[in-house]
Amino acid sequence: MPFGDNDWLALTQEDTLEPDIPICDPHHHMWDRRPARIPYQKYMLDELYADLNSGHNVRSTVFIEARAMYRIDGPEEMRPVGEMEFVQGMAAAAATGLYGPARAAASIVGHANLLLGDRAAPVLEALQTASPNRFRGIRHGLTWDADPRIPNGAYDRQSQLADEGFRAGARVLARMGLSFDAWLYFPQLPELAEFARAIPGLTIILNHIGGMLRVGPYDNRDEEVLPTWRQGIAAVAQYPNVYVKLGGIGQPRTGYDWSARDVPIGSEELAGVMAPYMNYCIEQFGPNRCMFESNFPPDKVGHSYNVLFNAFKRLSKGYSASERADMFHDTAVRAYRVEY
Repeated sequence: MPFGDNDWLALTQEDTLEPDIPICDPHHHMWDRRPARIPYQKYMLDELYADLNSGHNVRSTVFIEARAMYRIDGPEEMRPVGEMEFVQGMAAAAATGLYGPARAAASIVGHANLLLGDRAAPVLEALQTASPNRFRGIRHGLTWDADPRIPNGAYDRQSQLADEGFRAGARVLARMGLSFDAWLYFPQLPELAEFARAIPGLTIILNHIGGMLRVGPYDNRDEEVLPTWRQGIAAVAQYPNVYVKLGGIGQPRTGYDWSARDVPIGSEELAGVMAPYMNYCIEQFGPNRCMFESNFPPDKVGHSYNVLFNAFKRLSKGYSASERADMFHDTAVRAYRVEY
């Protein structure tokens, strides 16, 4: 049976735990007719809400850029505005309540090439024009590794965070009161720490617990990988302008076999696997800078939405009510200025 499809995910059924806890899911994507390495060529409002309505009290979500629905003509740097126009329309449809109670894409994170430096300003202004009420910031992919077994990001450039042009673009972002989502791999975390120190006025949201890798050159090397990851997380957490997203480890790059199983993983086992990573991030950043994320549909290849948030609830049982409120809802609402 193909991994990740809804029939496969349905083989593991669970009651929703603590269904009243308010949730803001700060990381998901949408696209249509997208060729990709995952089974979700289509993830539009119907597909998204099938997950959002699966039992948990999801009140709002944040859309994160996915390099989808770009314009096919005009200046290359302006092409990502097409994605913002697309998502703004999806968010307006979601706000009607027709699909469910959650306000999907209540805040939107788009893309602008920060390597443009000061010339990123017109792109950011165009994104703001396309979504005057929901645009909150951008993500610029930073993932890079020297080993060819690890896929690099769209820009395929090492050390972008140290590039003076990139930093000039980031300062434009900060002046406009916009945030920066950082998606990189764990060996790059020291670079992010230095970047956060250099631009303290920029709100930075670190994606997917800092890009854990346990495949390719990092396979079967936890005794080296995990201390390096922990050191990197601790270095980044020193800077109060950085938040971290707790999630994003459902994909095969983390080295787990969930997507290859005959029956999908359940929340008790999933919580046990995730807890050491999540708890370390919470310890370093504090709950008020941590937010549980779905990263759907990419992480959907490993587990269902209901199982994932059940696992988050299991692993967070030991935290106070206010700490859990931060991690499930309030931190994301603050960081992304989510409005209802």
